[in-house]
Amino acid sequence: MNYLHTMVRVKDLESSLDFYCNKLGLVEASRSDSPAGRFTLVFLCAPGDLDLAKATKAPMVELTYNWDTEDYQGGRNFGHLAYAVGDIYATCARLQAGGVVINRPPRDGRMAFVRSPDGISIELLQAGPALAPVEPWISMPNIGTW
Repeated sequence: MNYLHTMVRVKDLESSLDFYCNKLGLVEASRSDSPAGRFTLVFLCAPGDLDLAKATKAPMVELTYNWDTEDYQGGRNFGHLAYAVGDIYATCARLQAGGVVINRPPRDGRMAFVRSPDGISIELLQAGPALAPVEPWISMPNIGTW
């Protein structure tokens, strides 16, 4: 058995791609439209997994965009997606500069949480040992739920 992907439904494909690709840093591995089914599937992966993803051997996120309007709620009960990052502080600063709310700041130099435009919780974990705690992150409060 091999893990293939996690699917999340999105209401606005362009804003979701802006978040996952332009802000979070994932890359599009493939895309397919189904006019008969009235949906678009976009598979995303971490940049380092792109070659594996094209061979369907790396975990991916599948964004499912249904062309007909639906109201998806309960992103919190989905759980979360998790990604290891090389520098938790630089990643959070880049996301924050892009307008992303840091719901759980990396006060411990190890872990942070943000949310996608559809309310999906994203956990960011420092690769390797935790970084030394620094401001402004140490003093930053949690915002909303994560």
